[in-house]
Order: sequence, then structure tokens, then C-alpha cells
Amino acid sequence: MLNTVYKDAILKREKMLSVLKGPQFEQILSKAKENWVEYQPTKYEAVIAGIDSSFNNTKFQGIDLWAATAVSVKSDGEILVDIHDSGLGSDIDISRIASKMEIDACEKSVEQVDMVLMDGSLHSQFMTRQSTLDSLMIKTMKKKNNVIFVAKTSNTKKQFENLGSLAGDIFYYNHLTKSPGFSKIFIEKKYGNDKIISSTFVRLSESTPIIKLEFLGGDHSQNEIKTVLNQLYKNSVGGYPYSLKLAHNNCKISDKELAKMVSLLGLSNEIGSREVLG
Repeated sequence: MLNTVYKDAILKREKMLSVLKGPQFEQILSKAKENWVEYQPTKYEAVIAGIDSSFNNTKFQGIDLWAATAVSVKSDGEILVDIHDSGLGSDIDISRIASKMEIDACEKSVEQVDMVLMDGSLHSQFMTRQSTLDSLMIKTMKKKNNVIFVAKTSNTKKQFENLGSLAGDIFYYNHLTKSPGFSKIFIEKKYGNDKIISSTFVRLSESTPIIKLEFLGGDHSQNEIKTVLNQLYKNSVGGYPYSLKLAHNNCKISDKELAKMVSLLGLSNEIGSREVLG
């Protein structure tokens, strides 16, 4: 069955890709070219910390065992902050717990490094978090103005929507060029004056994937972007900040690790397991 599906998809490849690009594809690429600033970063010494969080849970007869963690790691592997928590309960908002941990890790890192990189999008933070967490995030980011959100993927379709774009903005920049550089700063004010987001798509090295950088506030310049790219260039591997890769590897809570936690706590015997019913 799957082999037939794969074969059919290959036969339809060109037709599928033509739909993805849409009728205005060349016009959108022309606009993207106007927005793109070619720039070859130079290595600049900077101490950078990457922050990421992870959470997981498993159910036992309606009760959740959950675990969450957040870490802040420098590019040389030094862990600045390691926050974790776990518990048993029902209707626990683990994502909120992890988000609060990220903010705490960020707050404890901003004074120790030149730049703090947060994994993900500032958009998603403002869309999903409650106002109390928003306020904490904004206060932390304004403390030294050295916090940047970094996203490997982006679904935003704001820059070319007036041209009828079908794919995300990042799709068109990826098709435009393989050269290092960045897109002109794009400002969004839909969350309010205290939550203005300035963003740019950047490529640090030739033929590496584009990533998206998001800053708080609307007063960021192209010279600032160039400085940030210089700092990231020395501390990145394959066009992606190494500190964020380390943060992801250090905080990930896999199903296997959660199963080990279940075993260590003796929860299967305490609450009852499938093996007993078998």
C-alpha cells in the first residue's frame, strides 16, 4: 500500500511542486530579492548561551507522571543553568511549567553572557502564554537587551501575503539565494506596543539553511543585525548556533528516559501495569 502511495507521489512531483510555488512565484522571488541584503559575516568573539526546554508525560489509569526541564548552555559546553521538576497529577499544564523554566533560565543567564539565544519563536510565546508569563519574558528581555529568539523553521506568511504567497516567507528566501546575508527587518505590532516583534531571516554561511531571528521592540538596525551575525558566525555549526544544539541535546526528555523514571519510582507495581492484567 505505502509503496503505491510513494510511487504515485513521485509521478506527481512536478505538479505538486508547481502548486506549492503558486502562480506568483517569480514575482514573490523578485520582491524577496529586493529585501535580501548579501553579507558575509566575520568571526567576532562573543560569549553566547542557548536556552531550550523539554517536557514529557505518561499516564497511569488517569494519573500523569510528568517531567520538565530547561537548560542554558554556553557554546563551549558549560551549563549555566539547569532547572527541572517532575510530579504526579491530573490536568497539569506541563507546557506552561516548561515555559516558566525557560524564562527563569534566561533571567539567570543574561548577566553572564554577551548574547542569550532562545529556541523557538517569540510569536508563539505571545500567542500561547498568559499575561503574567508575557510580562516576565518582556522584563527579562529588556534587562540587557541581549536576548534573541531563533527558529529553524517558520510558518509565518506576512511578508508576501499581498502577492498571494502560498508557502511561508522562509520558503521564498531559501529559493532566492544560497549566499550568506539577511532580509530587511520586518516589524509586527499586532500584539501591542509593548510586544513589538522585529524579525529577519538570515543565512550565516554559503548553502546552509536559513534561520529566523526575532527581537523585542521596533528600534533595531541593519548594523545591529550584522553585529549579531558576526557573533553567531563564530559560534555556529552548519549555519545553526552550537549553543542551541547543545541546549536541545541536554534537556530532551525521551520516552525511554521517562520509562526509566517510572521504573526507578516503582510506579508500575504501585498503581498497576498492563503486565499484571495479561
